Amino acid sequence: MKLKHILLTGLGVAMMTSCNDYLDVDSPSKYSPDYVFSTTSEANRALNGVYTQLLSGNAWGNAYINSLCLNSDVDYATNSGQYAGTNNPKRFDVTSDGSTINNVWTTAYQGVEYANNFVYNLEHSDAYINADIEDKMAYDQMLGEAKVIRAMFYNELCWYFGDVPFTLVPTYQGEDFVTPIVNRDEVRKTIIDDLVSVAPKMKSATELADGVERISKEACWAMISRLALSAGGYSLRPDGDTYGKMERPANYKEFYQIAKSYADSVIQSGTHSLTNDYSKVFIDECNYTITTGDDVIFEIPFAKDANGNVGYYHGPKVDFSSDGISTNHNWGSSNGGAQLEAFYRFSFAEGDIRRDFVNGLWNYNNVAVPTIHNSYAVRNNKWSKLWNTAGTGKETSGNTGINFPYLRYSDVLLMFAEAENELNGPTAEAKAALKTVRERAFRGAANATDMVEVYVESLGTKEDFLKAVLDERKWEFAGENMRWKDLVRNNIYNVELYWTFLRNWAAAENSSGSCDFIEYVEAHDGMVEGRYSDNLPASMFYREVKVDDTSFFDTELPIKAEPANDDEIKLNEKNQAMRDFILAKYASIKKTFPAYNSFNILLIYNLYNGQEASEDGKVHGVVKPGANWSEAGLYQWWNDLGYPKNEVLYSLYGFIRGDEGGNMWFNNNGAQVKVDINGTATPVNIPVVRYILPYPQDICTRAGYKNQYGY
Repeated sequence: MKLKHILLTGLGVAMMTSCNDYLDVDSPSKYSPDYVFSTTSEANRALNGVYTQLLSGNAWGNAYINSLCLNSDVDYATNSGQYAGTNNPKRFDVTSDGSTINNVWTTAYQGVEYANNFVYNLEHSDAYINADIEDKMAYDQMLGEAKVIRAMFYNELCWYFGDVPFTLVPTYQGEDFVTPIVNRDEVRKTIIDDLVSVAPKMKSATELADGVERISKEACWAMISRLALSAGGYSLRPDGDTYGKMERPANYKEFYQIAKSYADSVIQSGTHSLTNDYSKVFIDECNYTITTGDDVIFEIPFAKDANGNVGYYHGPKVDFSSDGISTNHNWGSSNGGAQLEAFYRFSFAEGDIRRDFVNGLWNYNNVAVPTIHNSYAVRNNKWSKLWNTAGTGKETSGNTGINFPYLRYSDVLLMFAEAENELNGPTAEAKAALKTVRERAFRGAANATDMVEVYVESLGTKEDFLKAVLDERKWEFAGENMRWKDLVRNNIYNVELYWTFLRNWAAAENSSGSCDFIEYVEAHDGMVEGRYSDNLPASMFYREVKVDDTSFFDTELPIKAEPANDDEIKLNEKNQAMRDFILAKYASIKKTFPAYNSFNILLIYNLYNGQEASEDGKVHGVVKPGANWSEAGLYQWWNDLGYPKNEVLYSLYGFIRGDEGGNMWFNNNGAQVKVDINGTATPVNIPVVRYILPYPQDICTRAGYKNQYGY
């Protein structure tokens, strides 16, 4: 039986009532430790209770993949509110009494408490102390799993709250009534040492009955590497009454060495690969197919109809009927709210299979008719209920049960490349790791050699290689709550958020007829001059079709067998170019969206500023191909009053915002400071991003904790 099907009945871990009630943790079990740990089977049932903590909607069931997946140049949520709020971390607009913060804090510490109780009571049980060799191996594996889960929660707590209350024993065993705040570096170093000690006693995923739905030795190694990179990177630290300052520990290279070593342990084990195509990894998850030995190292095991919103907040939005009850197809509704920055898709190179798979430009109504999604962000199609070939039920919505890939082999390869580059520069080993990830991304592409071998070998400096690794992570991990953390770790989050804001502002201004900033954006994005300013799509054409049905070519894009004159020759050439372009779209859709066979799709191509234009020798169209094609305006983000619409002005409210007078303002320690745009350079006065969240107000009142960072 798959793990996801038994977690709902997993028992909690025995504990006494906590004196530290400020953590708001319920007692996990009514059973005594002697009973719970009397046999390996009973202990395994208790371990299921620890796993269950990962499934909460205030953890990976929703919050970490949606409301706490912070805005960046990849993951993006727009907002039109022009006033300060209390509960919107994505736009850096929160207060200590926000419900999201309190719920996330409480759930994370409940997860820690369950893990602490399991570890403590198992290690002190007679069954463990007196176990024979076989049982001791089983118990040690379970200890390792619980310790990795504990590390997962503590790592998230450090990312969101910085320095946090820290203990590795149950609260009823603690010496302090209030658990003291501990520096995040010490928290992560202690957890790393804890995992290093247990990893040798754990089993590979191939030895585990539930495969990658359980935490293996390789998952433990990968977690050590992730913790070490987080510890060695920059983060926002307290600095008096200000929003803080970005610093990294003085011994950061020691952490990078740990990250490199344990990522290399996974690589050298040979137990994981990138054999399956990129899209198959996620489509398999949407079909509840567990694949051990490929990309996924550990995926959080949700239960269908019980928990987990992966594939509900992702993929095309699917509407219920007007009565809000059901659809006329077997997939139910989807929210589609976990979206991607509108210009993210422009950053991909031609031939990268991830671009057309991940970036979604249409939705469905309740009768499965596709509708264009022409907004300030695009859908994240990495997961979707629609990718499930059997359907999920007419009346279903959330609680999809689709697993979330918490640790992947591609992540390990890129962590190794980043750490090796930091320590020794772009060595052959670092380049080989990067190539492995790119080889899958360009598998089957005509330009694969140029995009893999030539591209990677051209990276001669440490700085160029780091940028390439971070770019690869940008293209690889959309929706996996990675990008903002990668930018923070390398102290460039504020820079990339500024350019994300300016990119949207420039598109809005350009749609009004002129733009002062779009050339700056082109330079920052590495685009050829004029790529945005001359070729930014003003409109796009789209039509509904069935997959593999190209019969409309004959009437809408006809090719004359014997053209009579130059005009007909030119028309033939244009129609053939459009056919080739549309067929390429078909090929991409067929490869990446196999579940679409039961739904019609939209074919889309762009019209560049109303003028004939070509890119890479391909004409993308000037006139509507036929009567069944519709036109949608793109980036109409400038209002009739002469300034950008609210979604452009206020989506990054707590860091940078615009006003109706055409000015841009940074939020610098609570003061509004005008953005000083200095030519093509990054502004000289760019402040830090206050991504750190405040401790919940109620917790501060009861435990005596004090908020910093200007809260």
